[in-house]
Amino acid sequence: MLPFASRDGQGASFPDALFTATSAICVTGLVVRDTAVYWTGFGQGVILALIQIGGMGVVTCAVTIFALTGQKLTLRQRGTMQEAIAAPRLGGIVRLTGFILLTTAVIELLGAVLLSIPFCQTFGAPRGLWYGLFHSVSAFCNAGFDLMGERAQFSSLTAFPASPLINTVVMLLIMTGGIGFTTWEDVKTHGLNLRRYRMQSKIILTATPLLILLPAVYFWFFEFSALPPGERFWGSLFQSVTARTAGFNTLDLSRMSETGQGIMILLMLVGGAPGSTAGGMKVTTLAVLLSTAVSVFRRREDTSFFGRRIEEGTVRSAAAILTLYLTLFLGGGFLISRLEDLPLPACLFETASAVGTVGLTLGLTPGLGTASRAILIVLMYCGRVGALTLVFAALSGQRGGPARLPAEKLIVG
Repeated sequence: MLPFASRDGQGASFPDALFTATSAICVTGLVVRDTAVYWTGFGQGVILALIQIGGMGVVTCAVTIFALTGQKLTLRQRGTMQEAIAAPRLGGIVRLTGFILLTTAVIELLGAVLLSIPFCQTFGAPRGLWYGLFHSVSAFCNAGFDLMGERAQFSSLTAFPASPLINTVVMLLIMTGGIGFTTWEDVKTHGLNLRRYRMQSKIILTATPLLILLPAVYFWFFEFSALPPGERFWGSLFQSVTARTAGFNTLDLSRMSETGQGIMILLMLVGGAPGSTAGGMKVTTLAVLLSTAVSVFRRREDTSFFGRRIEEGTVRSAAAILTLYLTLFLGGGFLISRLEDLPLPACLFETASAVGTVGLTLGLTPGLGTASRAILIVLMYCGRVGALTLVFAALSGQRGGPARLPAEKLIVG
């Protein structure tokens, strides 16, 4: 809200500043003010700092501060960190934090250098270097904030739909940030020996390519068939990658069919991997639910992956997460549609983008009223913190006793 944060020298209003700060720290990318046109370099720097903190995770940043100041981590703090980054064990939390910081810095700097090459050619050296750094951090953290508004209002990367370098670098940054730091530790430790990977890493590395390739094939044949081959290829692949919580787009999403937008909604809700910079209900949640369904169809008692049984509590948590995400996504869409008198499918696209912390938009968000923006703020917050985490926090003092109620059979389905 400071006067020198906005180009008009007046400072942003509290609602606009709150929405932007929430979107940045929750690495979403939905905006009510164009990032390039409205904010000064200082304002953009604040947004970038929030994106970085939100991408690595507030808990990771807190542990980093503890380590730098020489303070010891308590067992409870280590447990919190373990949950925050989806670490398999308490041991080595500080070492894993160092790995996260080093990996983040190396990947973001490499991405910034590569993106600066075309951006310097387009915008000149000073601005090109800043654009390279900003978009590299935004892509790796799956935030979706961009600085292309001076070329076209809320245009994201639509000025570069067929640029091999920009498309490739941004997609790789999105994917590396979205598969999770524990998966990268497995890659670093075990190399190509997939048998020694954790089961979680195996699930992520199996599900992620499928969630990229299958939608890309659909987009190629049914959504972008009128485009030139090069633009069609990059557009189909990029939109499939970015929908899983990144928030950039290289083509006009409003021109997609309702079926195509529906697929984007499903991808936004699924999101990335646990312990990553991505949001959504996570690919592991989807994998557990699908595997459970297969177990039911085959009349098996246990859900399993790669010769390992999944605990019943994990299955219940996955079902609860799906229920909470659907409730937030549908409830928010219905409310905004009613408040703004807008088509429900378009409103559901915006709420899926918010609760999945994606940032893709059909252009509705800047024109929404205060109440609807407040709904999106709540959805972004819940999506980043985790709806299940909020429920656990609210009901932390309401644990049941050892007694169990009598059982009775209930027919479902």
